[in-house]
Amino acid sequence: MTVSRRNFLKTSGAFALGFAGLHTLMGCERKIVPQERYGALVADRAGIMDLPDGFSYRVVSRRGDRMSDGFFVPGAADGMATFVGPNGRTIIVCNHEVDPNSDPSMGPFGEGNALLDRLSTGDLYDPGQNGNPCLGGTTTLVYDTREQRLISQYLSLVGTLRNCAGGPTPWSTWISCEEWTGSDDDGTTKPHGYVFQVPASASPQLAPPLPLTAMGRFNHEAVAVDPETYIVYQTEDQPDGLIYRFVPNDHGLLEAGGLLQALRVIDQPSLDSRNWEQETVSPGTRLKVDWVDLDEVEAPLDDLRYRGFARGATRFARGEGMWYGNDAVYFACTNGGAAQLGQIWRYEPRSQYLELFVEPNDPGLIDNADNLTVTPWGDLILCEDGSGEQFLVGVTPNGGIYKFARNAVSDSELAGAVFSPDGSTLFVNIQHDGLTLAITGPWT
Repeated sequence: MTVSRRNFLKTSGAFALGFAGLHTLMGCERKIVPQERYGALVADRAGIMDLPDGFSYRVVSRRGDRMSDGFFVPGAADGMATFVGPNGRTIIVCNHEVDPNSDPSMGPFGEGNALLDRLSTGDLYDPGQNGNPCLGGTTTLVYDTREQRLISQYLSLVGTLRNCAGGPTPWSTWISCEEWTGSDDDGTTKPHGYVFQVPASASPQLAPPLPLTAMGRFNHEAVAVDPETYIVYQTEDQPDGLIYRFVPNDHGLLEAGGLLQALRVIDQPSLDSRNWEQETVSPGTRLKVDWVDLDEVEAPLDDLRYRGFARGATRFARGEGMWYGNDAVYFACTNGGAAQLGQIWRYEPRSQYLELFVEPNDPGLIDNADNLTVTPWGDLILCEDGSGEQFLVGVTPNGGIYKFARNAVSDSELAGAVFSPDGSTLFVNIQHDGLTLAITGPWT
């Protein structure tokens, strides 16, 4: 199955209005204000997700459910993307951030990994030591938004670790990212910290477990692909991480290799953008950037970020969620800001300007945003991964911040928020509780 560039742009929020002129409208002195876009949240009688009046949800998938291929739904569901499927259906590819040495119940093979023998060794990237395979990977769901029901779910990548987030491509694949570079006792037999490509297919199939090594080895978090150039942007989940881009040798063929680079503010080499000790970047500030070439990108010492910073690249505070929309790349730095409660950045590939879009330093507004997406109408939806209550937080084009949903079942982080291609349904994971929800209602 293929997806047209037009459908990719629509799915990624590229038709969203408003953000492009935000700096002109608001200037550098941006005022972040609370706002009620959909009204107050209504307590959920089932105690799972509080939503505004008129909105509802369905539980689409639960950890431990039997899938269509006979395996079990793994735990720790994280980043997701949606794709146009056959007959108007939606294909969802979902990461599972399963740690090394996790209990087998978090994986797809059941108690004692009893179903592992249904796969051949070549199906897994890393079979692990002593019969204990790496249990991270992806599942693929096929969903009917018209009837609001799950059609099927199957295992689509296996043998990887801590598949945190990733991003969709214009050629209808999901890039799944490993947020793990290894330790002395992690039970692995292969190096980790890579990205893998998973086709968006409505038919059950396992993706070839091929690491895209030229895209770098580090604590990968998320990616965003520019549909005009096919350049892939990447975040690094480290307190002193970089923002990377991968320029492929062959348009859209990531396996053919390419050039890995790191973002640099042109007139402020080795800038620390975290605003921890002092404010180095104010919200609304636009910074002209370029990109520093990197070498030895497989980095067996996990030192790529240090070498890049020494060459002038900009340092960020835990780059996590990333999404392409409205001719820009938005990304979250979960611990950025004076209060270390998070920053949202906006990068314009055409003009090569970087802007600190949001840094409220107020947990009542945003508490450590992680995954994010751009809605079809221009808002951002952020998944919180902070302390205490966890919300889905919206940010409007004029800087208004609103609470769209509250995790009512636990203090687990929310993850993987993404809209269906038809714009009718918002999918999201309650990670630690092993739930995937489909939310519908009177979207603006």
